[in-house]
Amino acid sequence: MGASHRALVVDDEPLARVNLSHALGRAGWEVLDAVASAAAARRVLAAREVDVVFLDVQMPEEDGLSLARELAGADGPVVVFVTAHDRYAVAAFEVRALDYLQKPVDDARLARTLVRAGELVDLRERAAWSDAVRDAVDEVDGGAAPLTRVCVRGVGRLETVVLADVRRFTSAGNYVELHVGDRVVLHRASLSALAARLDPALFVQTHRTTVVRRDRMRALTRVGDTWELTLDDGARVPVSARHLTAVRAGIGGERGCPRGPAR
Repeated sequence: MGASHRALVVDDEPLARVNLSHALGRAGWEVLDAVASAAAARRVLAAREVDVVFLDVQMPEEDGLSLARELAGADGPVVVFVTAHDRYAVAAFEVRALDYLQKPVDDARLARTLVRAGELVDLRERAAWSDAVRDAVDEVDGGAAPLTRVCVRGVGRLETVVLADVRRFTSAGNYVELHVGDRVVLHRASLSALAARLDPALFVQTHRTTVVRRDRMRALTRVGDTWELTLDDGARVPVSARHLTAVRAGIGGERGCPRGPAR
């Protein structure tokens, strides 16, 4: 850590730039510049080698998300979003290579972020955290295209999960369990937000806690006053009245019908 880590602060609010620059300096980071726009940031990035960009999301002329997309190349800097707005799915960044800080930035929270960012710079995991930038921006940018992958952080590493490989998604508190092969991967997100970005041709929601891949469904069964869906691996998941019609359409009727092997 220390001054070997070079930071660029990008924020249209003068006081925010000053406060964050001072906080970074106190933590031993070298602040190369603090600028007010994405255009100014590009000029600094073209002239200086920057390790970490602390980037405001909402700025008047160009938002930080568009700049982050440009910086997601293999030789780009780590990006940490800093914003006063909480509507950009803060939790979606908590376990990623990049991070997401809310203003006013808490010193303890910033310290944790600096450790995380510093580790990435030291390890030079360029390809891994470049994927994280792309995936995180795609996940919160509200685009119309379905998500095709997510980047999740494990112990000491990053992993990209191709969503078409996921059998089912299960809500687990502040996380979603991604059932991939014989593993369960935890992803820090809400199931409702993730479900809204999944490809409806591949996935169907069965319950507020569960989304399944369509070609994994095998049988729909009534159990007392509730419904239950059996998957190709023998797992049984709940089906709520709200989602019953969609599940029935996908399975081909109550108790289902034989289907070929899943792809």
